Amino acid sequence: MTALRAEREATAPARREPPPSMVERMTLIMDAFPGRATRLTLEDVVRCTHLPRSTAHRILDQLVRLNWLDHTPFGYSLGRRALRLGGRDGSHDEIREAAAPLLHNLQIRTGMVVHLAVLDGAEVFYLDKVGGRFALSVPSRVGGRAPAHCTALGKAILAWLEPEQVEALIDGHISRLTSRTIGDIGTLHQELNRIRRRRGLAFERGECFPHISCVAAAVRGHEGPVAGISLVGDARTALEKMAPLVVDAARQVSLALFPDLDSQRRSRAVHRAPDRTWSPGTMNPLLAVGQNGDWL
Repeated sequence: MTALRAEREATAPARREPPPSMVERMTLIMDAFPGRATRLTLEDVVRCTHLPRSTAHRILDQLVRLNWLDHTPFGYSLGRRALRLGGRDGSHDEIREAAAPLLHNLQIRTGMVVHLAVLDGAEVFYLDKVGGRFALSVPSRVGGRAPAHCTALGKAILAWLEPEQVEALIDGHISRLTSRTIGDIGTLHQELNRIRRRRGLAFERGECFPHISCVAAAVRGHEGPVAGISLVGDARTALEKMAPLVVDAARQVSLALFPDLDSQRRSRAVHRAPDRTWSPGTMNPLLAVGQNGDWL
């Protein structure tokens, strides 16, 4: 029996011992998340790291509390702190890469300026700008910023946040840039509610710059918005004709970043993604223009 036991022990795979230090264990867990779209359950993390389940669970809880990871009923993913660790350029490479072909296609189809941006506090941060004939007249640049409350991009992203999150980000940072800029948090909440009723379409006419109009839609992930795409024209541009193209581009970027997004939305039955093609009968009730030309 002793010889048989020795033979079994010699042929059995060696049990991997967890690293002794907390830093090494945390590093093992963080290395299990190669990108923004990675989503792992506790069991996935245990399998990847070979850490004891209780140890992995305890460290995951600490990483969530410190914003290194996010946790939802569908698993763990990289949190705000992890995505910013390498700087904005490094943390947003995936979004830029997924969006690039769709931005160029959108610009070719419309001839308008196309923006890709993310929310950073009370501002939008521009990741990309694809120009048309109107590009030089649009005072934006890659790496630049604009107030979220007076841009279609910012409002499209804010509309998918909880009201408390919006107030924490925006309240105290509202200022009027033009006579048409939203000037208080209450009016902003009303505008965001209208955007949600339009299934996420956001419009802006002269709120940030007097001669600029925009239409935007958010790129959304499992827990909420991760970016926004907008088309920019002059104040006379018929944006309602371009709206379905923006919605479709944002949806395609969402699916490129999160391939299982549609199936999870259907199972959760919340905030269904817009159809790829919007008929005039669908668009008309979503879009209304007030007497002074404001989008309602």
